[in-house]
Amino acid sequence: MRTCRAAAAGKLTVVLATLVLVVSGCGGGPSPRAWAASVCEALTPWRAEISKLTSSTDQQMTAQTTPAQAKENLVRLFAGAEEASETARRRVADAGVPETEHGEEISRGFRATLEKVRDAYGRARDTIDGLGTGEATAFYDGVKAAVDTLTKEYDASALDTSKLNSEELKQAFDEVPECR
Repeated sequence: MRTCRAAAAGKLTVVLATLVLVVSGCGGGPSPRAWAASVCEALTPWRAEISKLTSSTDQQMTAQTTPAQAKENLVRLFAGAEEASETARRRVADAGVPETEHGEEISRGFRATLEKVRDAYGRARDTIDGLGTGEATAFYDGVKAAVDTLTKEYDASALDTSKLNSEELKQAFDEVPECR
């Protein structure tokens, strides 16, 4: 009797282990299509928010406001961009690692780019927050310098995809509806 129970328990263990492997996809990450869809779902609202914030920043720079009002608005805008970038980074991290050649490097590259962008917005916010508002010309010169630095850091944060060629991911990004 004990041998039958032991044999049944052993078979059940094998069946459960097999089921876990099948359900988990043998330990792999999401397919290139699923990963691309998740990444685009993370980046689409981020891009829209950054575009909106950029437009608001441009309007703020030309509006007839006091330096104190401009400072408050710009600090809020850059804090929003920093937060939006962190949300996108977190969502890309939640997408996992695509099951493709160089998947880990590609995923890491996307996250690192968003971290750099997030940090650039945070530094711009901190710089503007530290500016005095007593002298308008000096304040706006400081804002211009902060925005110029932000632009350089933003441009430098671009993901270098030259070594991360994945035909599967290129095709997935071209085909999934979330990326259109």
